[in-house]
Amino acid sequence: MDPRYPAAPWGGFLKGISVAVTLLLLGISLLLAFVTPIHAHAPPSLHRAVSALPLIILLAAALFVVRGYELRDGVLQVYRLCWVTRVALGELREATIDPQAGSGSLRLVGNGGLFSFSGWFRNAKLGRYRAFVTDWQQAVVLRTSTCTVVLSPANPAGFVRDLQASRTPERKQGTKVRR
Repeated sequence: MDPRYPAAPWGGFLKGISVAVTLLLLGISLLLAFVTPIHAHAPPSLHRAVSALPLIILLAAALFVVRGYELRDGVLQVYRLCWVTRVALGELREATIDPQAGSGSLRLVGNGGLFSFSGWFRNAKLGRYRAFVTDWQQAVVLRTSTCTVVLSPANPAGFVRDLQASRTPERKQGTKVRR
């Protein structure tokens, strides 16, 4: 079993949000830089900083893009552009493929669609959960003794199958895996 799984290709919703917000932020930056007059009492460096702010937001969001996943010794490793985010999962109770996992979700803290859906969310079905998603249609829900995590591997069925195969017989007992 290969412990690394690539993230699902971006879904249409993520592409749409990312393109729209990128164009909006670039437009705001250009508008601020070239159309907005510089106030006589404000230093030019302030004008440049304000004009660059939308570009900084864009760059910061790009750094949090989800590239892939690895599950090892009860720790989910989420591969970002420049680093790895580690989430201790505890004892896995259930792994479910659920294309509707994000339905009706409210973002508590995080990114709601600029290059990824990442952060803490809440909905009636899952309660509070942490998401690292590039395509909600490929969502896998991991319920553990300590948390609920939603991710979107490129091959959800293969991810769940490999996850089940990696469980030792005594740990498989009580773990539900649904497709």
